[in-house]
Amino acid sequence: MKSKLFLIIIPLALLLFSCGQKKEKGKTEQPKPEISAPAFNSDSAFAFVKVQTDFGPRVPNSEAHEQCAAWLVAKLRAYCDTVYVQHFTATAYDGKQLKSQNIIGSFGLDKTERVLLASHWDSRPIADHDAIEANRSKAIDGADDGASGVGVLLELARQLQKERPDVGVDIIFFDSEDYGTPSGVNIPGDWWCLGSQYWAENPHVAAYAAKYGILLDMVGAPDAKFYHEYFSGFFAQDVLSKVWGTAYKLGYGSYFINQQAHPITDDHYYVNKLAHIPMIDIIHQDNNSGTGFRSVWHTTHDNIDNIDAKTLGVVGSTLRAVLASE
Repeated sequence: MKSKLFLIIIPLALLLFSCGQKKEKGKTEQPKPEISAPAFNSDSAFAFVKVQTDFGPRVPNSEAHEQCAAWLVAKLRAYCDTVYVQHFTATAYDGKQLKSQNIIGSFGLDKTERVLLASHWDSRPIADHDAIEANRSKAIDGADDGASGVGVLLELARQLQKERPDVGVDIIFFDSEDYGTPSGVNIPGDWWCLGSQYWAENPHVAAYAAKYGILLDMVGAPDAKFYHEYFSGFFAQDVLSKVWGTAYKLGYGSYFINQQAHPITDDHYYVNKLAHIPMIDIIHQDNNSGTGFRSVWHTTHDNIDNIDAKTLGVVGSTLRAVLASE
């Protein structure tokens, strides 16, 4: 995913509050479940993550990117009522023209009340945070940074095929999210999240509207910690409270932490800002690292070996419970 820089437009006092919160002491106590977790096949979600990484780095204009796109379209067509594919060309920070595809699967087209679920499916073209300098020009597998969220949503789509919620559901896989400026390079412009920017200004359905949206990004780490990302609370506090409250009732309080974290410019930011759909970001943040993310972030170590099926199951079960409550 993008460089996840903390935006300087955030008031200093807020940023200091976000950065200066006390670290948790010891392990977060796991709450006793108040409701039963809906069935979710975490092994299937893991398998979907692995298929993506087996294609190789899913960088726009590459053969692996084309092959993975065809596979994603086929899977959604097998599960969803309708599938839309947005072909577009995005201009990268270096002027390169990126052949891109936003891939959308929809359930319940007759329902006016809709929920939007999303993740990005492309992977970073450079491992610019790798500890080994020789690796920094290499593309990454993006097992966590992109594929984990897609894996959860594919498994969710497989289950929604048989067990429909009372609301319409749209699943969007955004492209060209992670083709942003290298670390330490500052080029004015919105160079990250190119797929969500395109979709927000060119929705797959005219006058598209959703009750709310949930973005998944980096949801496969062992013992992941999902904090209240700042923009999620700013634009969609009620959605944030709903999802975190549901997770807590399911007994997932050690994953979904009731604590504010840094603002992150992710796909949800542009869905909120441009499409005006209240959308939150479920994203792992590490308050003890220099980047704010896992040590494997934007490195060649973001591979399938660092994905935990249990975490995928926690996120997937939470989404199923949220949809069931509608």
